Amino acid sequence: MNISELFGEGLFNDQAMKTALPKDTYRVLKNTIKKGEPLTPDVAKIVANAMKVWAVEKGVTHYTHWFQPMTGITAEKHDSFVVPSGEGAIMEFSGTSLVRGEPDASSFPSGGIRETFEARGYTAWDPTSYAFIKDGILCIPSVFYSYSGEALDKKTPLLRSLEIINKGALRILRLFGDNSTGRVFSTVGVEQEFFLIDKWIFNERPDLVFCGRTLLGAKPPRGQEMEDHYYGTLKPRVSAFFKELNRELWRLGIYAKTQHNEVAPSQHELACIFANGNISADQNQLVMELLKSLAKKHDMECLLHEKPFEGVNGSGKHNNWSLATDLGENLLEPGKEPHKNYRFLVFLSSVIKALDKYGSLLRASIADAGCDCRLGANEAPPTVVSVYLGSEIENILNALETKTDYIPLQKKGINLGVTSLASFPSDTTDRNRTSPFAFTGNKFEFRMPGSSASVSEPNFILNTMVAEVLLEFADHLELKVKMGEDLEMAVKELVSDTMKNHKRIIFNGDGYSQQWVQEAAKRGLPNLATAVDAIPQLITRKSVDLFERHGILSRNELVPRCDIMLEDYAKQINIEALTMIGMIESRIIPAIFKYENELVTLSLGKKQLNLPIILEEDILKKISALTESLQKALTTLKNHTEKIHTQETPIKAASYCKDYILDDMNNLREVVDKLEKVVVNWPFPSYADMLYSI
Repeated sequence: MNISELFGEGLFNDQAMKTALPKDTYRVLKNTIKKGEPLTPDVAKIVANAMKVWAVEKGVTHYTHWFQPMTGITAEKHDSFVVPSGEGAIMEFSGTSLVRGEPDASSFPSGGIRETFEARGYTAWDPTSYAFIKDGILCIPSVFYSYSGEALDKKTPLLRSLEIINKGALRILRLFGDNSTGRVFSTVGVEQEFFLIDKWIFNERPDLVFCGRTLLGAKPPRGQEMEDHYYGTLKPRVSAFFKELNRELWRLGIYAKTQHNEVAPSQHELACIFANGNISADQNQLVMELLKSLAKKHDMECLLHEKPFEGVNGSGKHNNWSLATDLGENLLEPGKEPHKNYRFLVFLSSVIKALDKYGSLLRASIADAGCDCRLGANEAPPTVVSVYLGSEIENILNALETKTDYIPLQKKGINLGVTSLASFPSDTTDRNRTSPFAFTGNKFEFRMPGSSASVSEPNFILNTMVAEVLLEFADHLELKVKMGEDLEMAVKELVSDTMKNHKRIIFNGDGYSQQWVQEAAKRGLPNLATAVDAIPQLITRKSVDLFERHGILSRNELVPRCDIMLEDYAKQINIEALTMIGMIESRIIPAIFKYENELVTLSLGKKQLNLPIILEEDILKKISALTESLQKALTTLKNHTEKIHTQETPIKAASYCKDYILDDMNNLREVVDKLEKVVVNWPFPSYADMLYSI
């Protein structure tokens, strides 16, 4: 496999555009991509034809506007290039078809923006993200909006947020004398965790088929406690899967970099190299699609649920976020002397202040039923949002706050005691795996997003709240400089004030400890324990003002988004409850009765022979007691499930599910899992089957 020839082969990237387009058209399109300049219809027509020729040469006959509705996954409607020509046909693709499409808006979640009878909605080409060929279809990354112009997708607010963070960051750079940078954008590198299990096992588990996670299942004798799966040797089937996955990702121009076994049995991780935040979001959607489709080709199923198995680690999606210039500079790079790097300290302080002001929004950005199953343990961060900086950076900020001299930490050499092994300096700070938002050298790692989530949501919120602070800082520093104050002194004062007012968000300790929960409460940091608590933060007056002030989303767009998220939460839990009831009534109860009948028959036969039946009676008594509890718990769940649809609003339905259905399901599961350990010939594959079959 020649990687240099394969890489980007299915991508209408810069090289393909340069070859396919006239020089003037190419230059205009590059200005659109780099500077956000609009495209004229004439240019769009030329680009469309070149894109069509490029795709047809690769055997493509259809195209689609590939977009990200509020379902959280991607959507596509395929149209062919074929148009009538006399009695024959020709291949044609117009500029209008490239720029805009028209899917049915009423069939996607809109939160009430679109009524069922109002079907018109539009997709619009996003020229800043390269078109690509997937499954023989030319896919054109696009936004999705309503007839009246409201955003109905995940991409639109992300693109808007990139505009505003560029505006704020450029003003800061200009203050520091940087007149060369033309554009600043957020960069994102995504670490994607997932499970792989045998396809036949997946198909035998209705809870995995319908819900993506196991609703029932007794813990196996061995889980992850031996700690031998993490970074262990890849099994042959998994290795073959990764080999094909990498090939497909590289073909699409996605820089798949790292792959390894994760902590839990059958759990794995794939990480991609940083890209522009918009492109990275598109690429991660493709990663998830390919994980699912290629796993099937290898007779496996990929599970992207945040907590498919109780008792072992769940799966997250670590969102590594930074800011970069179009000249390749990382604005969160501390440099060799971070205490003297005042530009870095301004950008770092902006993130700290933004997290303190809008941490609840960031929590809301990842809120759903799946993440509620995962957060708080097993390497998933707690629900209290805090920032980890590490000792070196925190010491620098503390010195600025107290206006004392900073004494740099001396790097200690590490000698491993073997002459053939190189010695090397130690890092001046450690990592914190329990922190929701950790500074890791030259970026922040946001560890809260779930494995199935779109990263567009947290990133547009993160971009917006940091941009808000950058603009505030720019106003402040520009005024100080205008009044004749030294920029360095003004920055020191700004960072000092930021620390005094917002250092409560900084925490370098154990995020799982009860002491931190208590300390966070004393500091006034919110602890939004569930999605139902967090989601309404999107429509507080403070949040609406933030998004409207910067043109990201209006209240008319935010309220429907909030309702969609709450409806999804209630729908997911309702599906889980109905699936659990079905599994128990159709398969588990008959299996219990069958085993009880076998035991009774055996007992009667042994009794006629005057043989002891102590063990049989003991098992029957145990099963009888458990089935009595089973009946009570099952009846309670069924009664409560029947009332979900009577809840009048999305928040009431979600709250009802949180307060009643989840407890009922947990109580029922506890009984069923005990029965699984007693009843022979259990009707579903066990945890041991699922976690150790590959």
